Amino acid sequence: MADPEQTVFVVDDDDEVRDSLSVLLESVGLTVESFGSAQQFLDAYDPERSGCLILDIRMPGMSGIELQGRLNEKRAILPVIVITGHGDVSLAVQAMKGGAVDFLQKPFDEQALLDRVHQALADDARRRSELVERRGVLDRLATLTPREREVMELIVDGKANKNVAAELGVSQRTVEIHRARVMEKTEAGSLAHLVRMALLTDD
Repeated sequence: MADPEQTVFVVDDDDEVRDSLSVLLESVGLTVESFGSAQQFLDAYDPERSGCLILDIRMPGMSGIELQGRLNEKRAILPVIVITGHGDVSLAVQAMKGGAVDFLQKPFDEQALLDRVHQALADDARRRSELVERRGVLDRLATLTPREREVMELIVDGKANKNVAAELGVSQRTVEIHRARVMEKTEAGSLAHLVRMALLTDD
């Protein structure tokens, strides 16, 4: 079932292509917004909006490749599906190297396009969920004192309380108190959960 919070953005200078893509995507319950140029899309772009982008490579003015580059500069996570005409495979490969998730040559199979769009939407939802989780973890870690952060890093490395105490030059009881505060502030339910949080912040 289509997620009403997600939008498929179609950018193509060909009116007929935009219209046919919109009809196809809307026929399976997807929300669609179409743009006749890369600049129009860029002007309306909101990084908080979830979905995917179907992008024609060869357009007058700003090309699809140039738009992709501009989005990369903005650290956009919106999945990009590139559509190309014959003879543009090298450009499609360039787009893939720039982070596009897939490319299709015109004329393309409708079901193949729909399959790729649904996969791109699922990928975008997953990425955004991970970003929300990571932000939450960073917010909780920010509440730790410098000493609590030191203790956390050592226990995440697998060191026992007595070894942490020896390394920091404090009593084991002090380490236990700091460790309890770390678990409480980070809302980690277990050491394994705490390790996973630490890994999330390593990227």
